[in-house]
Amino acid sequence: MEVAFRILGGLGLFLVGMSLLTDGLTHFAGDSLRRSLLRFTGSPFKAFASGALLTLVVQSSTATTVTLIGFVSAGLITFAQSLGVVMGASLGTTGTGWIVSTLGLKVQLGLYTLPLIGFGALLRLLAKGRWRHLGTALAGFGMLFVGIDTMQEGMRGMGEQFTLPELAAGDWLARFIALGIGVLLTVIMQSSTATVATTLTALDAGALNFEMAAIVVIGAAIGTTMTGVLAALGGSLYAKRTALAHVLFNLSSGLIAILLLPVLLALLGLAQTHLGLQAGGVSLAAFHTLFIAVGVAVFLPQAHRCARQIERLLPERSDSPTRMLDQSQWQVPTLALASSHQALRATATHLLQALAAVYVKKPGEAPLPRQLPPKALPATAIALEQLQTYLSHIPFEEEDNKLAEHRLYQMHVLDHLLRLQGRAEQLPSLLNTEGTAELQGARQRFATMLSDLLPVLADSDDLTSIDVDQLAKQSEDIAALRQHARQRVMQHSEPNQRDPGHALQILDSMLWLDRTAHHVWRICHYLQADEAAQFTSDSTVDTHVVAEP
Repeated sequence: MEVAFRILGGLGLFLVGMSLLTDGLTHFAGDSLRRSLLRFTGSPFKAFASGALLTLVVQSSTATTVTLIGFVSAGLITFAQSLGVVMGASLGTTGTGWIVSTLGLKVQLGLYTLPLIGFGALLRLLAKGRWRHLGTALAGFGMLFVGIDTMQEGMRGMGEQFTLPELAAGDWLARFIALGIGVLLTVIMQSSTATVATTLTALDAGALNFEMAAIVVIGAAIGTTMTGVLAALGGSLYAKRTALAHVLFNLSSGLIAILLLPVLLALLGLAQTHLGLQAGGVSLAAFHTLFIAVGVAVFLPQAHRCARQIERLLPERSDSPTRMLDQSQWQVPTLALASSHQALRATATHLLQALAAVYVKKPGEAPLPRQLPPKALPATAIALEQLQTYLSHIPFEEEDNKLAEHRLYQMHVLDHLLRLQGRAEQLPSLLNTEGTAELQGARQRFATMLSDLLPVLADSDDLTSIDVDQLAKQSEDIAALRQHARQRVMQHSEPNQRDPGHALQILDSMLWLDRTAHHVWRICHYLQADEAAQFTSDSTVDTHVVAEP
């Protein structure tokens, strides 16, 4: 009973330590790691290196994958590049095995890291800003080794009472049992790192032979994909594609490792003989890295082809403006805001295209309709509701001015979109009929505004090409026409030159065009400002720019 308590307690300490270490490092590094990942993903090979390095630093393939989904959702990298990051994350996560085997098993660091836990806890409680997260990481790092020491003590007792030497090499039933153990442990603990650490300590204590331990590690690599699968079930299409890519890569690499197991073990034997590779835990860590590297060598050159196949298996079926939003992105606020920016832009495009359908006439087309497309407004209403919910769940710290800036810009965009949606639901009665010269001029300016804006908003990757000053001038011109029309219509109504009801309809239509053009201008202004601030380190909130006139 004591042995089981020590093993379970040590495993729990290890899991908590890994979680604290990952969270602390991820938040302490902030956007720098994510910007580095984005900067070095120009090709699948660069993406692979970026994914491996980022995972080595934060000690979590899950954190890398969440970041990756956010980049793909926001359109910052292609899906083919994301496959390179997935493979890199799988290889990077093998680094934990090296840390455990070379430090945790060789030196009893648990006692020496206890002060580190205390210091980290104090730093977490007393420090401010990102230094609080460094305290979390330090406490997690120390707790990790305390957990390893505790597991080692339990495994030594287990090795004296219970071993599995009877599951001999070459027995396929034994191999499948070991593979299943690795998968099951990883699914239960939701961490392949914990399974690998447990296997290393069991091997070190003599409770497992090397071949069995190697197969358990293969099972851990396969089982870790279940975390992504469960997270992607209710996620976006991009999350599902990424999860499928992770499953296919790790599963294929695991099957290759099972089939080539004698060859891989022979290579390790040669490395032990000629390169001085240490037997036991270090060799097991090397095996983990080796079989993932074999998978990378097989699949990375085929990244573009694999991406196309996955896209065929999971095609784009939804044209919803919010299809890129995913709840998993809330863990990385910067990326969540990048995705919400794209969703806001898509929603704005969808709504403006609906307005263009009744205001912008193309050469050779029939007369413009007097109603919006029937499904346009319900779709944007749903999208705006989803955006409100999504933005309200994005966490950020008060001292993070950069995130506050993005949030403020996007709240302005959402506010104007909601107001524009309300205007679109109440089209003016004199939509495309004749009227005063001012009304015709205002309609023409609004149509020009939409026809100039939509090609950039819908197709361009860079919103800086939108001439916001020109939009502002067009909006001001419509407002001036409204004021002029108000004076003329009122004057003509006095001597019964115009029916009062018709006069009020003209004024109502002019007011509608005035306010709608204003919302269009402000939406583009804040979208452009938000995009300009994306992934920059020197942006600060400019209250003169943000303040609503």
